[in-house]
Amino acid sequence: MTIVLDGSGLTVEKLVRIARHGEKVSLSPDALDRIKVCRAMLEEKIQAKEIMYGVNTGIGEFSEVVLTDEQVSQFQRYLVYNHAAGIGEPAPIEYVRGAMAGRINVHSHGNSGCRPEITLTLVEMLNKGVTPVVCQKGSVGACGDLSPMSQIALLLMGEGEAFYQGQRLPGKEALDRAGILIPGLKARDGLATINGSNLLTAMSAIQLYDMNRWLKQAEIACAIGADLGLGVDSLDKLYTAALMHDIGKIGLPDSILRKRGRLTPEERAQVFAGNARRLLAGKRRE
Repeated sequence: MTIVLDGSGLTVEKLVRIARHGEKVSLSPDALDRIKVCRAMLEEKIQAKEIMYGVNTGIGEFSEVVLTDEQVSQFQRYLVYNHAAGIGEPAPIEYVRGAMAGRINVHSHGNSGCRPEITLTLVEMLNKGVTPVVCQKGSVGACGDLSPMSQIALLLMGEGEAFYQGQRLPGKEALDRAGILIPGLKARDGLATINGSNLLTAMSAIQLYDMNRWLKQAEIACAIGADLGLGVDSLDKLYTAALMHDIGKIGLPDSILRKRGRLTPEERAQVFAGNARRLLAGKRRE
């Protein structure tokens, strides 16, 4: 079932379905409208020459430098180039897919200022299995995962690399094979794509999901163990079991059933294992 991203309904479980299991995603109509309204407002302010950080100014130490119209059109590309400096082996595909889903969800709030084409391209990349190659090292978590998210943003310019159908390809080739148009980057598009801790959030969500499952499995194993071992430490209960069932069906040696006194740990393990075999076979515990 397609998961609709609207800015508020993305859960850990849904993110795992998208990231790990390749679940399709779509952008809610309301979210798309919010993105369009925000972009229209941004375009009006650009035309009016209003000063906006990261749109027609530099960033960081250059925040007070006002860009010319020509510089505005080029700035987003250089912003991505400047930060796409990760090193090391590629991050797992599920982490990158999770980061992309998280970024789409952020855009859905309608506050990022990017063109709708940027968000819709990320949606299409998820649905068609184009996953940017993102290095494992590079993010310091300040102002977002700027380095890894910039490696994702490279694909929006037809650059970088991507995994597609089991192959590692140049970004443009992967997009061409998948039939995805390259949107390019205009004012605010680059910053809206990279400025968020989406990779770290995706990694944390996936790991929390796995840890929760491991805890549940441990609880189940503990409960089964308690059930299988309950009441088998006394000879009287074993004699009762022997009277109710044929010894061969119980699966325990006659020496255990005839023994006087409490069972040794080894004998308890035999009882436990016998009950486990019966449980797996769909039979009642002895």
